[in-house]
Amino acid sequence: MSKPDSTVEKVVEYTYGTWRFQKGWKPTHIVDAEGVYMTDANGKKYLDFSSQLMCSNLGHKNQALIKAIVDQAQKMPYINPGYSTDLRAKASEALVKVLPAGLEKVFYSTSGTEANEAALKIARMVSKPKGAYKVISRYTSYHGATAAAVACTGDPRRWFAEPTSKVDGTVFAPDCYCYRCPFNQKYPECGVTCAEYLDYMLKNEGNVAAMIVEPVVGTNGILVPVKEYLPRIREITEEHGVLLIADEVMSGWGRTGTWFAVDNWGVKPDILSTAKGCTGAYTPLGITATTKKIADYFQDNYFAHGHTYEAHPMSMAPLVPAIEEYKRLNLFENTKKLGVHTAKRLNELKERHPSIGDVRGIGLFWAVEIVKNRKTKKPFNTRIDKISGTPLMVDKVGAEMGKQGVICNTWISHFVIAPPLIINREQLDSGIDAMDEALKVADKEVEA
Repeated sequence: MSKPDSTVEKVVEYTYGTWRFQKGWKPTHIVDAEGVYMTDANGKKYLDFSSQLMCSNLGHKNQALIKAIVDQAQKMPYINPGYSTDLRAKASEALVKVLPAGLEKVFYSTSGTEANEAALKIARMVSKPKGAYKVISRYTSYHGATAAAVACTGDPRRWFAEPTSKVDGTVFAPDCYCYRCPFNQKYPECGVTCAEYLDYMLKNEGNVAAMIVEPVVGTNGILVPVKEYLPRIREITEEHGVLLIADEVMSGWGRTGTWFAVDNWGVKPDILSTAKGCTGAYTPLGITATTKKIADYFQDNYFAHGHTYEAHPMSMAPLVPAIEEYKRLNLFENTKKLGVHTAKRLNELKERHPSIGDVRGIGLFWAVEIVKNRKTKKPFNTRIDKISGTPLMVDKVGAEMGKQGVICNTWISHFVIAPPLIINREQLDSGIDAMDEALKVADKEVEA
């Protein structure tokens, strides 16, 4: 067998493509990225319509973040997390000021998965004296790839980790998914049954330490809860003495038009995990923030968690400038304003394309869900199709968008529209126009 020559061939030969069959994998060779665009090896520019993996909130080549990374590399690229540094103090102080009120103590890691792993471990350590260890998650969710995080993941990626990597004590609750209500009800007549059912679970399950939720579900469908849902979940967990963990890995950092998605509903979690947008993805940083009450528990109880790269100086370097850039560029206001425009444009697409079943979102965080039959809501593909290698309709439409110079992430039956928050109206419209054209592929397969 001859040695691979091109960059793509070497990548395929020597590395794994994540969450996919390896056969047929041929990743596009990207050589540059700036602002809201990326450029391939042939010089073709693509609009980054999903902020890479919903993480490049500040776009590409932000000079303030780059300078902070370079300066830190020259000063101190690594130090044992057992030491104090000026950066760690300054970054943590700035972070606590933008976190939801009451979150006052922080643990750093290097990814959203690790941030959630820490959150789950902390919740179980704090709850151990009362014998509680179970965690309630939801079926339409993703919380990470490591043992506890993937055990709390509701989507098919969990299936491959079972039973050998399954962490005992995970229980799944129904989702706030109005388009496909698990109780086959309609809002508001439903009385928000999806929230009320949690009370029933907690009364009957026993030994529950925490509930983990994505305030706005990310990859699995941009599920924006009705206004009563999260406040009611907070009330119920407090009534039962159960900790509430908000997984803001994807929904945080301006994506919904506020620092964190929970801010939209005035909900204050006991633990908040985040990553991605905290550095604009310029460096890998995970954050797990807790209340003072939780922090105080560990004054006289062993904090049994840590990483070699905890509070890594290079990872933390862009955190403060990122916070400053969100403010300087007025990105939350831009997100809210463009969110209104996005809603209008996407609902116009829904009127034109019979393949669109639902449009939902908030800020610059949107999903377009396609269906084979709008009346019955029959999907083109299912979760089983995703893991069996069956060609997905969303991928066919996504490929058409790519031909037009727009890259948009897909998942089973929907598109994730989450461009960098620095995008302008003209650029946003060009991405939606590409989707408008590409959806004709799905329209041809709609059942009469």
